[in-house]
Amino acid sequence: MLSDKIQLTTEEILEKEFKTSMRGYHPDEVDQFLDLIIKDYKMFHQAIEELQRENLRLKKQSETTMTRSQAAPSAQSVTGSTNFDILKRLSNLERHVFGDKLYNE
Repeated sequence: MLSDKIQLTTEEILEKEFKTSMRGYHPDEVDQFLDLIIKDYKMFHQAIEELQRENLRLKKQSETTMTRSQAAPSAQSVTGSTNFDILKRLSNLERHVFGDKLYNE
């Protein structure tokens, strides 16, 4: 999963302390920038979780659909064999009722 590969959490970003030096960065600017990163990071994390849930739901739905389509024979194959059986029975019935008269003419 993607969450296993993410190295930083929002809390780690928030709690990160930077050393200051004589000509270092302005701590307030760094804090403001880190706040923006945290907001984006939370938003990306929520989007990833939503997409993973949606992906899982769609996979389950797909598996269910595949299972149903494999379990139930298609209407076309049932109809085709049924029509053939009906025609065969009809032919046998005609032969029995009319005998050879129907087929010798």
